[in-house]
Amino acid sequence: MLQRLLGLKRRPDAADGLYAQAVEQARDPAFYGRLGVADRIDSRFDLYLLHVQLLILRLQAEGDMGRDLAQRLFDVFVSALDNDLRELGVGDLSIAKKMRKLSEHVYGRMSAYESGLTVPDEAALAEAIARNVAPAGENAAAILARYALATRKRLAAQSLDQVIATADWAEIAQ
Repeated sequence: MLQRLLGLKRRPDAADGLYAQAVEQARDPAFYGRLGVADRIDSRFDLYLLHVQLLILRLQAEGDMGRDLAQRLFDVFVSALDNDLRELGVGDLSIAKKMRKLSEHVYGRMSAYESGLTVPDEAALAEAIARNVAPAGENAAAILARYALATRKRLAAQSLDQVIATADWAEIAQ
């Protein structure tokens, strides 16, 4: 916030690029068309979060340097949430309360997704996805869980430099 008030520009870093990749992937029309994820702010938020988390888990496997980059990616994500709330007209006086509530959602969802992603446990992940993303269709949550687990494997097969340059997301099945 001080940077914005003082007119200072933050230097772009790899975390910004990773966040942009997560957002771009989460906006893939296949999620909304094929899987029936509702094209609403809350559903998009959940897909952004899932993709950011997939990248964070991959980065954390790289030791201290990866954990540092993962933290910066998370910070970019939180900063984007703050900016989005402001663009939606949330005033400075209520931004802290809204961000606290959003933080609870972020940590709750990340915990729910992480257990299914790290074990891996497709059923647990599908249950968390059904509860949070709520895609339409009988098998949509399971398909999205398989997609997330396949993406996790693909990201693990890439070097850190490759992930930073162009993350390898799985195909979104029907």
